[in-house]
Amino acid sequence: MSQEEGLYHRQTLFDKAKRVVVKVGSAILTCEDGIDQDVVDNLAKEISFLRDTGREVILVSSGAVAAGKKKLHLKDDLELTIKQKQALAAIGQSQLMHDYDEAFSRYGYNIGQILLTHSDLSHRTRYLNVRNTIHTLFNYGVIPIINENDTVSTEELKFSDNDNLGALLANLIEADMFICLTDVDALYDKNPLISPDAKAIYTVCQVDDNIQSMAGHSKSVLGTGGMQSKIKAARMVAAGGGSSFIGPGKQKNILEHLFSGEMIGTFFLPQKEKMQSRKRWIAYVLKPKGKMVLDAGACNAITKNGRSLLPSGIIAVEGTFQKGDSVRCVDENDVAIAVGLTNFSYNMVDKIKGLRTDDIRKLLGYKESDEVMHRDNMVIL
Repeated sequence: MSQEEGLYHRQTLFDKAKRVVVKVGSAILTCEDGIDQDVVDNLAKEISFLRDTGREVILVSSGAVAAGKKKLHLKDDLELTIKQKQALAAIGQSQLMHDYDEAFSRYGYNIGQILLTHSDLSHRTRYLNVRNTIHTLFNYGVIPIINENDTVSTEELKFSDNDNLGALLANLIEADMFICLTDVDALYDKNPLISPDAKAIYTVCQVDDNIQSMAGHSKSVLGTGGMQSKIKAARMVAAGGGSSFIGPGKQKNILEHLFSGEMIGTFFLPQKEKMQSRKRWIAYVLKPKGKMVLDAGACNAITKNGRSLLPSGIIAVEGTFQKGDSVRCVDENDVAIAVGLTNFSYNMVDKIKGLRTDDIRKLLGYKESDEVMHRDNMVIL
């Protein structure tokens, strides 16, 4: 795609975007003294600018731990235990929201806080409840500010980083655009620190292996996500029919520059075919509890013929999943083929693997389903 075509596609999607998720990480929000108030003020100004144009906006914000450190006058380089981080998040979250509340109030907008753990989105009913709450805040004209609930999150409850959380929320509310403000100015084809001829990639049509490999060229100094997680987030949003942007978060008036058509940062186009909402939930929200190794025939039937997974194509089972859990399907070389919801627990699958469907009742004495994983509950990877 030429630069002219990229500019046209970017500007068209920016003009059409009516619902936007803006994510800002710790690399942008923090400074030596804790939270960078200038950044908070600029974010409030920029997001208020988007609201003034009639758009709905969610802000996904890190910074609670840094705010807690500042309030207790702790050194920034102090190594912290998980318990200490959780306590500092509890202290800092109220301060962070106070700073945002004051900043947005200067532009006439109210904010609403939502703190989430992964289980809030992995449980289907709670997932829909989160969406309903966000839509209600939109109806009130309130700007939702969302963060991971670091005070209670443990490893199994975490989103891994706020890039992932932001992309999940973009898909949850079917946002038109996900804007990731970070401490790198763009995705580069080479490492700009060692290659003078490195070029910024302004428009990405599709996140493929080549784009994934470029992610290592753009290093984030702070934060937990890094460029790899931002590329993964962009791919996730593209599957939901949305576009994404990665660019410099500390640049003054960054959102105004973006929406006016300036070629800064890296823009990711949406997929042509939008994945269904429930399948996005299966593919991106749920954490697989195990995996099943499939033979070549089963892999071919699933990926090329749109078939369900039958027990005859299963070679081995790993993990301790239960009926209804998310399970990965891999080939004999451990390459991921699909992910979906299983109709059987791991011990039942282990008993019936390799069998024809007619033999399930003979072995178990009953048969609830012919399929171990139905195609309607499966996503091809």
